Amino acid sequence: MFTVKASLTHTPSRRKRREVVENDSFAAFARRIIRAHGRRVAAGDVEALRDLVALSASIDDAIGDAVIGLRAFGYSWAEIGSRLGISKQAAQQRWGSQS
Repeated sequence: MFTVKASLTHTPSRRKRREVVENDSFAAFARRIIRAHGRRVAAGDVEALRDLVALSASIDDAIGDAVIGLRAFGYSWAEIGSRLGISKQAAQQRWGSQS
């Protein structure tokens, strides 16, 4: 019989959440890359226009993944909506069926 250490499978509770310090820097990096891609398209790379537009769908998917993860981590719809500048009802309507 195989056993797995509980510490390897345990999802940390919200109270024990890991402190993330690089979010602002990481987001700024992502914004710089997206803007650089836009400038590349603007400089005549018409073939890359479709790829740039596809980033919008990827960002929407990433937001959905983030919201689902935050809900699993114990965050309320009100907390998530507050960070997004929308009501808890709007957040739940938009992402509730995905969780």
